[in-house]
Order: sequence, then structure tokens, then C-alpha cells
Amino acid sequence: MMKSPEELIRVFYTAFQQRDWSTMQSCYHPDARFSDPVFTDLNGKQVRAMWHMLTTAGSSLRIEFSRITTDTTRGTCHWEAWYTFSGSGRAVHNVIDARFTFADGLIVTHTDHFDLYRWCRQALGPAGLLLGWTSWMHNKIRKKAAGNLARFVEKHPVYQ
Repeated sequence: MMKSPEELIRVFYTAFQQRDWSTMQSCYHPDARFSDPVFTDLNGKQVRAMWHMLTTAGSSLRIEFSRITTDTTRGTCHWEAWYTFSGSGRAVHNVIDARFTFADGLIVTHTDHFDLYRWCRQALGPAGLLLGWTSWMHNKIRKKAAGNLARFVEKHPVYQ
């Protein structure tokens, strides 16, 4: 049975709260696209791999979501994540606003917006405070994340 866009967003974020990457993946259209300040343009398989990777990394992840708005083809959701950044051991509270488009009862585009400089200050400490606003630091973070995702995909051929 096809879910409404609002139900689909609720299923997605409830699964995220439970670290249920398989259910999260099932919410995406095969041709889905994802983008945020770190993972800038992922295709369907990469999107699925990213959520698998992120939900199985570390143990301190907590997710809350609210303010879901939808119509038949678009939606938004506010969500927040609390976790320990593995690269530094520092606590992060990320505040994110998501935008979605839907096709065939599934998420076809998902774009998350958050303040990357704020994230840098929390995750990287003094280095993030001093350099987190620069394109150099943003590109370094993106390159590291892309490398982590590529290594994850190598270890999980289903995403290739």
C-alpha cells in the first residue's frame, strides 16, 4: 500500500531513530538523489550506502524530527541529530531542515540544509572555529566524507 508523503517522511525518520537503514533505504525511489553541505550530489545507490554507513557508525546517535509539511509532490521536515563525531570524539548537535520531492510514492530528491560552519566548530573544536568557515575546510570535509563513503561501498558490493 502506498504511503502518503507525510507518512513516508515519518517512516523514514522513525527508522533513522532506530538506526534501521534498511527501512530508510526502502523510502527512496531507485533514481533518488541526495545532497547536503557534506555529501553534495549522491545517486540512488550512494544515498542508500550513506545511510547504511551513518547509521552503523558509532553508538551515540539520537534523532528528533518535527514540523513535517507536505503536498502530493513535495515536503519538508525539521530534524536534529546528536552524536559524537568519530574524527574528534567531540559532541555534535546538528540542526537540519530537509526538503523532499516524491514520485511513485517514494522520495526522489532529498536535500538537507545545515550550517556547516556551526558543525565544524562543534566537531573540530579550535580548528573548526578558526578555519570552519573557509571553502578550504569545507572541501577537505567533503573529500574525507566521499573517501569514507567510497571505502564503505568497496566493502559492501551491493552498492556498486
